[in-house]
Amino acid sequence: MSYTTALEQYAALGVDTETALKTLESVPISLHCWQGDDVGGFEKADASLSGGGIQATGNYPGKARTIPQLQQDLDKALSLIPGKHRLNLHACYADLAGRKIDRNEYSVAQFQGWIDWCKERAMGMDFNPSYFSHPLADDGLTLSHPDQAVRKFWIDHGIACRKIGAEAARQLGSPTVTNFWIPDGSKDTPFDRKSPRERLAASLDEIFAAPVDRSLNRDAVESKLFGIGSESYVVGSHEFYLAYAVKNQLLYCLDAGHFHPTENLADKVSSILQFVPELLLHVSRGVRWDSDHVVLFDDPTRAMMDELVRGGFLGRTHIGLDFFDASINRIAAWVIGTRGAMKSLLAALLEPAALLRSAEQAGDNTLRLALFEEAKTLPFGAVWDEYCRRNDVPIGHRWMAEVKSYEKSALAGR
Repeated sequence: MSYTTALEQYAALGVDTETALKTLESVPISLHCWQGDDVGGFEKADASLSGGGIQATGNYPGKARTIPQLQQDLDKALSLIPGKHRLNLHACYADLAGRKIDRNEYSVAQFQGWIDWCKERAMGMDFNPSYFSHPLADDGLTLSHPDQAVRKFWIDHGIACRKIGAEAARQLGSPTVTNFWIPDGSKDTPFDRKSPRERLAASLDEIFAAPVDRSLNRDAVESKLFGIGSESYVVGSHEFYLAYAVKNQLLYCLDAGHFHPTENLADKVSSILQFVPELLLHVSRGVRWDSDHVVLFDDPTRAMMDELVRGGFLGRTHIGLDFFDASINRIAAWVIGTRGAMKSLLAALLEPAALLRSAEQAGDNTLRLALFEEAKTLPFGAVWDEYCRRNDVPIGHRWMAEVKSYEKSALAGR
């Protein structure tokens, strides 16, 4: 009954809720594996996040310590999230099967288990080279390193990851977005800002020159403002990567935690998509720095989704999550974050777009402002609940009971 009422109220403003739900169903969110184990990976028994200017905080019990545990946790989270989604995998989650294989020698063999896992669930997969938590990244430099041998190691890693992404796409029947982010930077003020950027550009040129089918593997580059240990200078800044993406027609990654807290990330979307083919959106929540808090149904997230819908950019945008909170239940973090991103997208799809566009084109800014305000109190919740009901996942906060039960049965013994 509540959905019928909502349908009628939205229809009065020219909004078709069924079309909105159909569109929402067609947009997958790429769930990041690293929320489940605090960005540790499985390359070694005592794997933990190190370097890279990033940090996971908290010690909530139940962290995944093996690949099967992480996959089990992902399955649980996916069972509580409506819709069909994707897996976002980092290279440090390789299955080495007890062998000693370094990152520059990775092949699809170390990720076939993950590909098979996705295949069983009819999911696509996205991929990320891991330029952190490695002895050759301990000094904070990788692709811009002054030592040619170190650069060569990381160049080979990047080439290997692009090939893995393409093969995953071939097997899964869905293109892989392989996203490049590196931590390179300086804790204190550098004298020479130019040379590291020249080396980074040359390294990237070599990586992307390797013959990989771009219809299968979509290359993306991601900037960062600063990180722990790179507070004064980041080689791969926003300006550097934006220029590089435009020049080479790569995907540009906008990470919601990689800009000043007062910057309007949504405002960048229509500018960047004038000049690059596609956009990768990493949905995160930076509170003070790149703190990667769990995504919420909040104003900044809603603004990003509004821009994607208003500009007709959904077909050119890949949406992935990027946060890692170790202070709360990790399965709940996935569910809260993914649902928050999806709610934000649904709210954008339910805007009275035709009326707003008509008012703006007529120069009636009074009506435009009034419509923005009236739309805020439309019965969005009833439409979201209907979407959850159709996807056979718990409505409202009822999913938390399943998380609590899973915590007792599966997480408590780890």
